[in-house]
Amino acid sequence: MHQFKDLQIEQLEQAAAMLKAIAHPMRIAIISLLEDGKKLTVTEIHEKLNIEQSTTSHHLGILKDKGVLLSKRDGKNTFYFLRNENLGKILDCISHCCRV
Repeated sequence: MHQFKDLQIEQLEQAAAMLKAIAHPMRIAIISLLEDGKKLTVTEIHEKLNIEQSTTSHHLGILKDKGVLLSKRDGKNTFYFLRNENLGKILDCISHCCRV
């Protein structure tokens, strides 16, 4: 496991940017949907979260831009998935810390 003192400034900046991108209720919900290796389209995500497709696309763009998500095109569909499965552990940790 890395110690903060072992990380380069670029790695710390990337980690901070990823955490900022995740720090939104809808983006947390999106990441939760994509845990366990799931790959979903914009349509599937917006239907599951009951939000507008344009809003979903906006959030997916931010998460992808900051390196939280990757996407893969398959025919007419683009599937989104977690860049690193360990990102789900961050949500588990936050959820555990928020319990009263």
